[in-house]
Amino acid sequence: MKVNIINTSAHQLPHYETVASAGMDLRASLNESVTLKSLERAIIPTGIFIELPVGYEAQVRPRSGLAAKKGITVLNAPGTVDADYRGEVGVILVNLSHEDFTIEDGERIAQMVITKHERAEWIEVESLSDTERGSGGFGSTGKK
Repeated sequence: MKVNIINTSAHQLPHYETVASAGMDLRASLNESVTLKSLERAIIPTGIFIELPVGYEAQVRPRSGLAAKKGITVLNAPGTVDADYRGEVGVILVNLSHEDFTIEDGERIAQMVITKHERAEWIEVESLSDTERGSGGFGSTGKK
């Protein structure tokens, strides 16, 4: 799949690190570093603008290393970049640790997965088909 992209950052285009990678790393495009204090959030620019085909979205997800080691995650994970959005891809990062975290220009801050999606057409009905689970909600399928 070919996707049009504009890169205004000083960094390489997002790319897959291995042939089996689902996501591409997004890098911060900053004029000066940004420090997130505990529980603080900020939209971090990437310097990239994309043109996805209709029927596709870009999902912006946390990087597992940043989340596990530093408590830095994407606040609205996954964030969605719609096919008709033409603005800069920004990443809403939040610091869930107790320590300040400084984001530097070029730092890998999130990953982006391009995925196909369907559009639903709602059909109003009087009842839904029965299933074994039924209307059981959160935790209703057990712990094991």
